[in-house]
Amino acid sequence: MRTSARLMAASALAGLVSACAGTPVQTAASAPPVEAVPDTAQDAAQDTGQDTGERQIADLLSRMTLERKVAQLIMPDISSVTPADVEKYRFGTVLNGGNSGPYNNDFAPAQDWLKLADEFWDASTKPLANGEPAIPMIWGTDAVHGHANVIGATIFPHNIALGATGDADLIRQIGAATATEIEVTGIDWTFAPTVAVARDDRWGRTYESYSEDPARVAEMGVAMVEGLQGKPGADDFLGNGRVIATAKHFFGDGGTAQGVDQGEVNGDIEDLKEVHVTPYPPAIEAGLGSVMASFNSINGKKMHGNKALLTDLLRGDMGFDGLVVGDWNGHGQIKGCTNDNCPQAMLAGLDVYMVPEDWKALYENTLAQVKDGTIPESRIDEAVGRVLRIKQRAGILDGEVKPSLRENAGRWDKLGFAPHRAIAREAVAKSMVLLKNNGVLPLKENANIVVAGSAADSIAQQAGGWTITWQGGGELTNEDFPGATSIFAGLQQVGQSANADVTLSPDGDVASSAKPDVAIVVFGEEPYAEFVGDRKDLAFRDAEGLELLRKFKADGVSTVAVFLSGRPMWVNRELNIADAFVATWLPGSEGAGVADVLFGKAPASGTLSFSWPENCDGEPLNGPEGALFPVGFGRSLDDTKPFATLSEECAALTAGGASDWFAAGRLADRVKALSKGTELPDLRGSAGGIVARGIDRNAQEDAREITFGPGTALDLSGPQGGDAYRITYQVTQRPAGPVTLSSNGATLDISRELLIAEGKGWREMVLTPACLAGLSNALTIGSQAPFSIQISAISQEDAAEGAECSF
Repeated sequence: MRTSARLMAASALAGLVSACAGTPVQTAASAPPVEAVPDTAQDAAQDTGQDTGERQIADLLSRMTLERKVAQLIMPDISSVTPADVEKYRFGTVLNGGNSGPYNNDFAPAQDWLKLADEFWDASTKPLANGEPAIPMIWGTDAVHGHANVIGATIFPHNIALGATGDADLIRQIGAATATEIEVTGIDWTFAPTVAVARDDRWGRTYESYSEDPARVAEMGVAMVEGLQGKPGADDFLGNGRVIATAKHFFGDGGTAQGVDQGEVNGDIEDLKEVHVTPYPPAIEAGLGSVMASFNSINGKKMHGNKALLTDLLRGDMGFDGLVVGDWNGHGQIKGCTNDNCPQAMLAGLDVYMVPEDWKALYENTLAQVKDGTIPESRIDEAVGRVLRIKQRAGILDGEVKPSLRENAGRWDKLGFAPHRAIAREAVAKSMVLLKNNGVLPLKENANIVVAGSAADSIAQQAGGWTITWQGGGELTNEDFPGATSIFAGLQQVGQSANADVTLSPDGDVASSAKPDVAIVVFGEEPYAEFVGDRKDLAFRDAEGLELLRKFKADGVSTVAVFLSGRPMWVNRELNIADAFVATWLPGSEGAGVADVLFGKAPASGTLSFSWPENCDGEPLNGPEGALFPVGFGRSLDDTKPFATLSEECAALTAGGASDWFAAGRLADRVKALSKGTELPDLRGSAGGIVARGIDRNAQEDAREITFGPGTALDLSGPQGGDAYRITYQVTQRPAGPVTLSSNGATLDISRELLIAEGKGWREMVLTPACLAGLSNALTIGSQAPFSIQISAISQEDAAEGAECSF
């Protein structure tokens, strides 16, 4: 089991691993320590912990074949690798992506996570021939706001909210609680914390950043690392109730031009380092186990292939001796690389390739490149040594038992543990930032309160992205969050202690005889993750909350606006009309924390860690100029100073909108995809004989593979954006029967065109009135036989007069 033996791992921050002579018998239950032992007692007495640990690593390396070494550097996704594969190749690590659950079930119960962890462990520790060591593998997961991939876990507020608390000690508690819940399911490693310094709030990952202020990010990042791993020198450092942490993404992910995810960061390198590298040195000093390379480029060079920064800066100047892991096929974005072939990343300083699906080809290519000298074996030994070292520090090489036999494993009472939920509830309350209050808050005793808005009773929406699924939201319902509390349920619960009558009316309709004293309107952004959340501006367009606020104002009812978002946004219209306005961010599973502040059971103590925009254009602020509210702003409940009327002019609201129906892995607002009347949210799932799954084209799951059963059809509809359609598609296998397109009563057989497109890679299909007369805002794709097509984009546009169709 994990004990303080983790302290004995070899490093400047840890001590001695237990010694063991020879090659002990290996069992599936335990991975025995394997170490070269000092020759004499005198040598042992003089030996340092670091020397002993390094001798253990050198001993293991000396007995590993090249094939096993290379396998330690390949990280497949659990959706595409099996325990049998792990037994055959002996991969050093696996991961679960945001849409990968055990046994291909995103909604797998917690017990299945632990069961699969055991299966992978058993496969990796089966004895090998000729004295070659069997190295236990470790499993990494994106537990970015709690162990939120797992049903029933405590879901903490996202980092933007935690930054608003300004409470580093609370962040440490959150890290420790998260680590325990991770251990319950047998997982060793989390890809957190994100220490990005988000400088353009149009970025879809802004909510993963603690602040636009590098110093605040550094403080919170260290606290989370210490919470997850423990403090170096403490008895529990990387021991029971602790997991390996990862600071990500090194570096510049929050500084891309126009906030484009995975984009370009330009500027003087020293200036860039002053902002975006600042959080890393203190995290390294805190014993950080791993660093994840970033997708973005720095002055034209992709970070995954940037030796000057991954090796010279991170290793040389900053002294990091832990593990550098890649991001999802990030190596494949390097010039000259593909997902299955990229020696450049290894040569630049990457230690582990995150290669979800193309692991076999990448393994074979990397092995061949070592054999032919493209990659020096010394570089492989260096990288494998780092993999072994992180396992050593985590106790994995020190007689660690398999996941289900560890102290917290299978303790289902600790998943969504009441003390953890209490910490989360405290974090929710401390993160809320009160922007406006004319005296309606705190809510009064005996008040008659109506709670309105579709988000009011939606745990999925208040939790945001990276929650059970990668994008969150979608088909998730409150039943998928056992033990969690929606904002409405929290208001009802806390309201009882104030003798308040709290009722739910999502559409705001109330009986004329029961006029409420106060209406609480809950509204905000729909969940998203990564590039799917990139925006062109910061105008909040969804009018549901605005219309509800207007309705209640017209009825003479006081209103409290509870705004859910992953970033500050232009909400001047809502700020003007509401009597009180609270930035609630993405609070997670404990909606009662919102009620604690609104009822005055907890103070309104949160302060902005990002500048709040006065204008809607989205230009970066990062300071008081152009900010409606600066960093550090936040009202107390007794601050009822008058609020000046804000300008409601926003050119972005009236500008011609994009006609994209499907792009970057997501359907646009008001665009529907149905099969036999059943919706496929974000063009994903199965219904009516059609199966749609996410695939990678240029980024993680930014495209779809749609498989049609015989006699099936996909119905697409959305706002009219033009008289033509443009579809980016790929056909890997010709259709077995007729495939048709239909719109506005016209039908076109495209079977021959798809046959010609087979194997030709990504192509564009342009549909104009020349082949489908009178195209409407609805398009149907039908197939009479089994057929599969890959689609990365669908848009409507105006066709030039006389434009022909093309495929």
